[in-house]
Amino acid sequence: MADDLIKPHELIANIQPRPPQTGWMDTPVEIRKGMYCYAANPKSLETLGFPFAREWNPLDEDWKLPPNWKEILFEGMRERLERFRTFKIFMDICVRCGACADKCHFFIGSGDPKNMPVLRAELLRSVYRRDFTTAGKLFGRLAGGREMTAEVLKEWWYYYFQCTECRRCSVFCPYGIDTAEITIMARELINLLGLNIDWIATPVSNCYRTGNHLGIQPHAYKDMIDFFVDDIEEITGVRVEPNLNKKGADILFITPSGDVFADPGTYTAMGYLMLFHFLKEKYGLDVTWSTYASEGGNFGFFTSHETMKRLNAKMYAEARRLGVKWILGGECGHMWRVIQQYMDTMNGPPDFLEEPVSPITGTKFENAKSTKMVHITEFTADLIHHGKLDLDPRRNDDLVVTYHDSCNPSRGMGLLDEPRYVIKNVCNHFYEMPPNTIREQTFCCGSGAGLNAGENMELRMIGGFPRANAVKYVHEKHGVNMLACICAIDRAALPPLMDYWVPGVDVTGVHELVANALNLPGQNERSTNLRGEEISGMEAEDE
Repeated sequence: MADDLIKPHELIANIQPRPPQTGWMDTPVEIRKGMYCYAANPKSLETLGFPFAREWNPLDEDWKLPPNWKEILFEGMRERLERFRTFKIFMDICVRCGACADKCHFFIGSGDPKNMPVLRAELLRSVYRRDFTTAGKLFGRLAGGREMTAEVLKEWWYYYFQCTECRRCSVFCPYGIDTAEITIMARELINLLGLNIDWIATPVSNCYRTGNHLGIQPHAYKDMIDFFVDDIEEITGVRVEPNLNKKGADILFITPSGDVFADPGTYTAMGYLMLFHFLKEKYGLDVTWSTYASEGGNFGFFTSHETMKRLNAKMYAEARRLGVKWILGGECGHMWRVIQQYMDTMNGPPDFLEEPVSPITGTKFENAKSTKMVHITEFTADLIHHGKLDLDPRRNDDLVVTYHDSCNPSRGMGLLDEPRYVIKNVCNHFYEMPPNTIREQTFCCGSGAGLNAGENMELRMIGGFPRANAVKYVHEKHGVNMLACICAIDRAALPPLMDYWVPGVDVTGVHELVANALNLPGQNERSTNLRGEEISGMEAEDE
């Protein structure tokens, strides 16, 4: 948590709509500390072959733009309007009804009118009108058009990096406009001028070089898996034996690198290892991890379609190299939106893989018929439904759990019931947050789409305020003390959000809860959970 972040009661006092004294086109942008991420490291941009890599500072007057920057933006927009039919439609059909206005967590948390999805989109749409519509060319501002200037560019940069592309606004749009896609296009255009942020560019560069966002080399990845194996043995008395880079395994498992290297995701990774060990011992299922495709997340999604495609390809290249039947994916957010919505036209179809069928239950995973990639909560829910796991939910009795629908798996792929089914079978105490804050209407963590940095903590806290407020409700009403989710960014972003707004609520992945409840063959009398915490009623006897 940033040391200079004001106290919650002070921040909440600022959460109120602040209509500007001037029209939105005449209100200058104010780039403020705590509300933006640092500029991209030039070395990261150079690694990726991105244009105009340079040192620059968002607070400086001069952003060191190329001399022909307006021409670059014009051509970039023209190309995308021709290439992406939805982009052209979304530029034309908005009637500015305002149905989306109060649905964005950043507008709710900031009160800044330019964070209303309709107005954030208008920042780009106004330039489109002036340069690409007849009315705009003839009547300019009277037709809602405005000239592209350096001030407008800075406004784009500031506000399009105050959008997590969560798509909550699109749920309420009567015309079905996906404002997140407008953000994606705006970021692509901004990126043509070398104006990316470091919290996106460097993870993308790392993933391109080493296979994961953190830049971890294969030996370090293996070392972390070995540490988990030791911890699991200490807790359960069972030494699991995971496969790494095994050719001919049944399934390739891919999860975000955050699960392997950052708490509390590490406990989720331990949960995967325990589940796979159980399935191997009981049913002979052979699952392999990869030190090459060591990242399920895809920050290319926040950069450009081409970068997203490039990073997504490694998972399927590794599946081909190892000769597996199909791919099982871990608890990640944007990995699953990329797979569900873009895979077939980007890197697919992966016809060299089999249509996923559970070798244990015989269930055919119809949702993965095309992509050949199954979400682990769907996989585990199927196992539980068929009685294939030995579970003791009492090991989670110290936890009163609620569930955060991570934006991309929920709105992006419709994964709503499976995680809840799993949680309810491994926990005895579960409560939902209010209906208008979950499922398709879920609020974002406030740090997605590459905004999970340290320097923009005020932005993150106001963006995550609506989610935190819903958690606070069930915390006070039902005693909820654990927030479960199925996204690595959530597992990184939600702990500081809870510490700030709802102290006393911790964060977990679903498969940490599964592992706590799972009885491994040959285990000892387990008295602690995966975090080494004593379980009430199961404390070890004093020797």
